[in-house]
Amino acid sequence: MRIAFVGPPMSGKSTLFRAVTGLPASHQHVGEQLAVVKVPDPRLDWLHTLHPTARKVEATIDCIDVPGFSHETVAQQNEFRKSLPTLRKCDALVAVVRAFESPSVPPYRNRVDARADLEELAAELAFCDLEQVVNRVERLEKSLKKPTKTHEQEKRELDLMQRLQAALENNQPVASAVHSDDEWKLLGGFQFLTRMPLIVVINVGDDQAAAPTPFAYEHARTTISLCAETEEQIAQLEPADRKAFLDDLGVAEPAHDRLVKACYESVGLISFLTIGDDEVRAWPIRRGVDAVEAAGKVHTDIARGFIRAETVSYNDLKAAGDMKAAKAAGKIRLEGKTYIVQDGDIINFRFNV
Repeated sequence: MRIAFVGPPMSGKSTLFRAVTGLPASHQHVGEQLAVVKVPDPRLDWLHTLHPTARKVEATIDCIDVPGFSHETVAQQNEFRKSLPTLRKCDALVAVVRAFESPSVPPYRNRVDARADLEELAAELAFCDLEQVVNRVERLEKSLKKPTKTHEQEKRELDLMQRLQAALENNQPVASAVHSDDEWKLLGGFQFLTRMPLIVVINVGDDQAAAPTPFAYEHARTTISLCAETEEQIAQLEPADRKAFLDDLGVAEPAHDRLVKACYESVGLISFLTIGDDEVRAWPIRRGVDAVEAAGKVHTDIARGFIRAETVSYNDLKAAGDMKAAKAAGKIRLEGKTYIVQDGDIINFRFNV
């Protein structure tokens, strides 16, 4: 999975990026920055205690920080637009907007208005999608003036594109104008920004870190409030020292854990787990995937020669204490090709090639 951090200048976007990725506060960059983040999973940690000599391999997320979005200068607009190809290849967007006051950090547009900044960013994303849609509408209208073998399909696509155009012109995401799976298939070649799950982060002052989220954005999958500067400081501490700092703030989890979980859920990912002689591992898959497709994540040969998925739920295994006890209790199941893998399933794939 790949997520991008977007937001206006001085929003704390890059500060949050460093807090989540663990990069030092001294780290500065120009242009795009990529870092790989491990997905926290207490289930994997517990499995590792049963197999301490094996490697622990967490699921990971690619995080990208792109230049700040701004309408203040043409140069800043162009710099953000250079990142559009990168953004379109992402699975989700994290929009960071500022809600903190600071005399040492000049605010974007000389104001501190998180909702206005978010609406401006959303309008820019919609406009970027609108450009694609308008270009496609023009090509379809031109093509439909002459008979072709794909005339009927192009008519359906034109109708859909015109609906998308109307929605985007009203700052509505493309999903608001798509009515069926068949219509989504017509859009398969387009990487619309407003189709991606949006996670909104409201960057507040440290005195508001434990307060309820100031507002919720209607088109966001989830909205989180946190203090990015404080979270960056926490990320630089030794793991053993972080809990006391969080307790003082009245915050249950650091930004790394909260944001990674939110992104995972927003994209519709779950994890199944495997235990081998050399590693215990978490494998990210889309919710609703069957056993054969999950097997293919481990290796294509396993999917090709799939026989059965020897499966036990994490909760059943932990309650039993170990795999031998879980088997004695009848908690290990043999599942077939059509079995829908559940979050936390521990699977040993049986296969023959």
